[in-house]
Amino acid sequence: MDIQSIKNRFGIIGNSQGLNFALQVAAQVSNTDLTVLIAGESGVGKEAFSVIIHALSARKHNPFIAVNCGAIPEGTIDSELFGHEKGSFTGAVDARKGYFETVNGGTIFLDEIGEMPLGTQARLLRVLETGEFIRVGSSKVQKTDVRVIAATNKDLLTFTQNGKFREDLYYRLSTVPIRVPSLRDRQEDIPLLFRRFSVDFAERYKTTPVQLDDEAKDVLINYPWPGNVRELKNIAEQISVLASDKLVTANELKRFLPNRDMNRLPVLAHGSGNPVANGHEFANEREILYKLFFDMKKDVTELKKMFVDILQNPGTSVQNQSLLNELKTKELLPSTYVQPVVTSTQQPIMVHHDNHDDIHHHEEVDESLNIMDKEKELIEKALKKHKGKRKDAALDLGISERTLYRKLKEYDIKE
Repeated sequence: MDIQSIKNRFGIIGNSQGLNFALQVAAQVSNTDLTVLIAGESGVGKEAFSVIIHALSARKHNPFIAVNCGAIPEGTIDSELFGHEKGSFTGAVDARKGYFETVNGGTIFLDEIGEMPLGTQARLLRVLETGEFIRVGSSKVQKTDVRVIAATNKDLLTFTQNGKFREDLYYRLSTVPIRVPSLRDRQEDIPLLFRRFSVDFAERYKTTPVQLDDEAKDVLINYPWPGNVRELKNIAEQISVLASDKLVTANELKRFLPNRDMNRLPVLAHGSGNPVANGHEFANEREILYKLFFDMKKDVTELKKMFVDILQNPGTSVQNQSLLNELKTKELLPSTYVQPVVTSTQQPIMVHHDNHDDIHHHEEVDESLNIMDKEKELIEKALKKHKGKRKDAALDLGISERTLYRKLKEYDIKE
């Protein structure tokens, strides 16, 4: 089947070179039983490629199941995938078949494979190498014939170097790698996708589809789309509902696009799975947090020293006023703060200050930089903010629910 036929059959929109190459690889590997690793950012449509591979394979009439490894708690993922025997753990009132047993002869899609615990990775490696698995709480070896397609938005090769992912499993999974390009790498497809989403919405609700003028198209194309196709569809539907005119201008379009001014935060460097800030590549999220807390402490310390210098040397009024203006601009001092007026005896008189407490002395207090304490504090705040709802707290923290579950046990946090 040629690429255009695949696009027509599965509703794939776009003509970029990266997309066409990914579809070509998917079509070529579909008739084999080789394991496939689909890599790409969140929202690019990795699951659609797994569906294409299964539908074009000899297993197309057999079961297909998609499993999100990041959404299953660490304590139950082995049972979900491989099944368990009655009484094997608390709550196991009956024996249960796992996915590798129920999907025998078909295809299983393991999304967010980078979130899979190391113990489960060892079990998965055995399935891939021998086709054998053992239920939780059992000693009986069972056979299965399941094709595995995995997907990740992480750099698994870096994970192997950090001990977060088994190296042997990585090479076993990536027998045939497929890289799905991000939306910003296929800019020529953005207007086509927007048009498709707006037309689909209009047909569903019996309205006239919205259109973009030329300037609005340029804005749409040059937006970075961190959420990729998923974000574009969301924006298209928002505009279809809320736009005041069916011909959308650039100014109106900008109202629907989030403000992505995040230059001060660590970002992902192009082509890398590691966060990068100020030219420095970080190995993991803890190093990022450590760097942020260290910079915050440094800024506060410098602010204290600057403020005390102003109080102790009030004569240099021009320099002091410049510093105060800078602090007000950065919102580090209230706008109502007024510099002390200096008399001929050089004794400072406080004219006005929001804080009525006298300043007796300056003392630099060392703050705790223990990254585990800070991480625990952030988790507790997120849980309190969302009233104990793990899913919402994990989303706010930028981690998966499974990772949050592990952190709660690690720090012994009571919900």
